[in-house]
Formats: sequence, C-alpha cells, structure tokens
Amino acid sequence: MRWVTCRDDASTERVGLVRGDSVHLLDDETALIDLLGDDGSTLAEAGERAERDPIEVIDLAAADLAPPLRPPQVRDFLCFLDHLRNAQSAAGIEMDPLWEQLPAFYFSNTTSVVGPNDAVEISPGCVWFDYELEVAAIIGRGGQNLHPDSAESHIAGFTIFCDWSARDLQMREMKLSLGPSKGKDSANTFGPMLVTADELEAFRSGNSYHLEMAAYVNGEQISHGWMDQMDWSFGEIIAYASRGTALRPGEAIGSGTVPTGCLFEHFAVLGPAEFPGWLVPGDEVRLEVQELGTCSQKILPAAEVHRLRTGV
Repeated sequence: MRWVTCRDDASTERVGLVRGDSVHLLDDETALIDLLGDDGSTLAEAGERAERDPIEVIDLAAADLAPPLRPPQVRDFLCFLDHLRNAQSAAGIEMDPLWEQLPAFYFSNTTSVVGPNDAVEISPGCVWFDYELEVAAIIGRGGQNLHPDSAESHIAGFTIFCDWSARDLQMREMKLSLGPSKGKDSANTFGPMLVTADELEAFRSGNSYHLEMAAYVNGEQISHGWMDQMDWSFGEIIAYASRGTALRPGEAIGSGTVPTGCLFEHFAVLGPAEFPGWLVPGDEVRLEVQELGTCSQKILPAAEVHRLRTGV
C-alpha cells in the first residue's frame, strides 16, 4: 500500500490510499499515525475501506501533500559509510574504526517536519545550506530491546527523508561535541508517501533494497546512488535504537545520506575552488527514490538572526 496525507483548501488534512494516479481519501479525519501500532491489520483494514468507500477520489498530481505523518521521534543514523569515507578521505582524515562497530545517530527536530513540496527556509545565519538524500523507516509496531534478526518486522513502511543542513553552523557546533544542534534544526522533509514494506520486497538486496536514489538542483543531477549501498541494515539500526528504551509507532529511523547525496560531500571532494556552491534562495531541489516518489522544494531566504551578546 501507498499512503499520503492531503491538505484541502481549509488546510484540513486527510489520509488517502494511492491507487495509480488517484488518491482514495478516508471518510474521517484519522491521521496515518493512528493506523499504526499493530501487525499492520489496522492499516490494511483502512486500505480496504478507502478503496471500497472513499469520501472522495482526487488526482494525485494535483493534491496538496502534507507529510504522510509527523513522527513523534526522529533518529537519523549514518548507514552509508562510503558517504563518510568520501568526505573524510578528501580531507586526509582516517576513518575511525568505531564507525564500523556501532551505528551512530543523532536526534532531530520533530516540530520542523514539512511536506514533500513545501518551501524550505535557509537556516538563520547559514550561508552553507545543504540537502541530504535519505530514506526513513517508519515504525509500525513499537518495542523495546529488539533483536537485530526480528527488528525489521516492526517497520510499517518507508518514505523519502531529507534533513536539511546548515553546514557552517554544524561544523562550528560539532567542535563542542554535543551534536549538530542548530545545524540540523530548521527543516525535515518527509514524503511524498509512506510505502508499506511489503511493496518493496521484490527489490530486497544486501542490507536493504536495490532502489535508485537521485537528487537534482535546478534540474541538474548532483547525487546518484542505490539504497542497498547501506553498510548497516534496518534491523540492526532499529534494534540499536530500541536498546534500553521503547520505540513508538510512527517514529522515524533515518538511513543517513547515500554516497554523493549532499553538497557537503562534493565540497569535500572538489575543494572550495571547484565547488559550484551551496543552496541559495530561489533554488529548486528535487529528491527521487525509486518506488517512494519525488520531493520537490523551493529554497527561501533565511529569517533574520537576533544576535546574542557574544555576537553569535
């Protein structure tokens, strides 16, 4: 099944089942996250109801898409180690063996979630603004202390994920060893749809799925990779995320950036002299993942910065 959340003229959001080029809207205001929490039975029943007796059928191409759901928690892992190798080797930095021993992640901002076609403001004070081409697994059935061999069964489905990054702010903040904070705080894109895990089974390969991933800026392809380049599996990272804590339905588990999947990696490889530049107002960023759809977003100017007494 493929699920979207659509906004009407009054900004009311309704969940819909995608069938071909159409969306079959449910007859109530149930949020997609409300259909999660079990083995998938509730979502399947809702799908049958949407197909059998929709309140309305609309054109998918004309729909105003909100995020398919708003995760109560976002953990973004770094599963594509070649992404890190590319960036670090260009700077002459040796890869720490610890990256291959544990799947590192950070927590991101759940209040900054935006839809697949919503405009994105540059982070205040940022001049190195960047996209990241990722996929997120959405937890369907909660759990705690899960085993890597069975944790993947807790996934409801997958969606495109972009954690927009203020690289200059991030680089400064990371010197304090407390995480990226404002460098990753202003926008997180999810969408256009939640695709249930069974839809992707035919593409299973290695630690993931053989799905093509690409990113374009103003129509020019900048990034290209495959989802099965992941070094860590979704079972491993979900098990690690659940260690000592409970995962809840709707939580997002990010894959991290596919190799070549952000401007920073190109900046590191090409160097400042040859790097074509960061995102600026007016740019259009399009992210595509096979079977998961397309996100297309315009970049807007940053809000004014109210400086602290230190000038920051």
